[in-house]
Amino acid sequence: MLPTENRLRRREDFATAVRRGRRAGRRHLVVHLRSGATDPHAPGESAPPTRAGFVVSKAVGGAVVRNKVKRRLRHLMRDRVAQLPPGSLVVVRALPGAGDADHAQLARDLDAALQRLLGGGAT
Repeated sequence: MLPTENRLRRREDFATAVRRGRRAGRRHLVVHLRSGATDPHAPGESAPPTRAGFVVSKAVGGAVVRNKVKRRLRHLMRDRVAQLPPGSLVVVRALPGAGDADHAQLARDLDAALQRLLGGGAT
């Protein structure tokens, strides 16, 4: 499970990541990344943690399928949060095919999108 401090919850934070961040699309998902965004809601002088949020629409499937996709994506992001710059906002949007994808396919798509966004190649 993704720790509470790494969860994106506010609507305006989702909008900031989607509108002002970079985007990388893959077969089953689209990742929006706003690198090093400062969090005006965070108390203190320390660097805010990287936060991730997920968008899984009804086009992906019924409630059971959507929740399964969200659980898989949260689990995958938990291991990848440390790779991202502190204060980053990440929104992972599942595409309709994500409901039929297995865990390994989602992991490959997420890794490829994050690698592209972090400057690791134009694949």
